[in-house]
Amino acid sequence: MIGIDIVSIDRIKKMHEKFGDKFYNRFLDEEEKEFVKKVETAAGFWAAKEAASKAIGVEIGEICGFYDIKIKKDKKNAPKIKYSKFLRKKFKIKKSHLSITHDGGFAIAVVANKIK
Repeated sequence: MIGIDIVSIDRIKKMHEKFGDKFYNRFLDEEEKEFVKKVETAAGFWAAKEAASKAIGVEIGEICGFYDIKIKKDKKNAPKIKYSKFLRKKFKIKKSHLSITHDGGFAIAVVANKIK
């Protein structure tokens, strides 16, 4: 399954300016927030989590929350994605791949899942 999402970087910037760290707390855990040095990264993480939910065929909400999807970085600073144990089991996810990019005021993320 594949999911894709695009978000305006300016939208994320305005939300952070309005609500401060409370906005980041809505969709990022403490470990994820350590990676966010600029708004483009936060926007990319938002898009990644939305794309990840789409890759399993649901929206962020009751079945899949922002905290059920974790974004990390590997040794080469490439983004990695991990679903909660509950979601991996429910949707039979064997392996996941993530790509994030930002340009022209937008952040875009694509998630591809290999299903058992």
